[in-house]
Amino acid sequence: MVAEPILIDQNRPPPALPPSPLPLLDWTTLADAFEAACLLRCMPPPAAPGPRHAGRQPVRPTTIEFNREEAARRTRQLLDRLDIPVRHELAVGGLRRRYELHRLQVPREHRPAYAAMVENGWRRGRRELLGGPVPGASTARRLWRTRLAAAAWRAALLAGGRHVRRHILGVRITDRELAAVLVRGAALLDVPAELRAGTGCFLVSVAQGPDRDRILRHAAEEAVHRPVG
Repeated sequence: MVAEPILIDQNRPPPALPPSPLPLLDWTTLADAFEAACLLRCMPPPAAPGPRHAGRQPVRPTTIEFNREEAARRTRQLLDRLDIPVRHELAVGGLRRRYELHRLQVPREHRPAYAAMVENGWRRGRRELLGGPVPGASTARRLWRTRLAAAAWRAALLAGGRHVRRHILGVRITDRELAAVLVRGAALLDVPAELRAGTGCFLVSVAQGPDRDRILRHAAEEAVHRPVG
């Protein structure tokens, strides 16, 4: 006996709806959200049981901790621009060697907006940098791709592990995707970068001299105007 098709259909779960598209961000907002996401990805992933793997994507913590005041202040500045309030606390520890820990906390009621903004900024910024040149791209888009590249390097230099030698300027990070973004971003800034995998981290470096100076110059700049057209 053949079952009625209508009965089979009734027992099937409804088809999954496609994920709702992320809201479009203007270039200025995208640059701020992307840089904030890069700052978060510079931090080591939270401790968890079991083996740790280099390159594992970190979570978006609602309590963000930096051991550098400049990185904490920059993150707070970016989140303020994105209308995400954050509380900045300072903890001092250590006995013989004192250290400072800067803790940023996002209020509970703003955490969904914070998570969505950081995720949106990272996904769209990463796609702009790693997606390759777009045929017929506008002048504004080409300009903002270099600004996104500069934002990624600014975040890495502020929050990543500085690795400075006589012949290179480098940053140590634990996130594989951010490492790829930095290499591609350097290329967009006309600087060759080298990527090396270490124990639990990645080292992205550029040569001393003109390459280092170019990266530092772009990282020190900040776009404050929206493109026309």
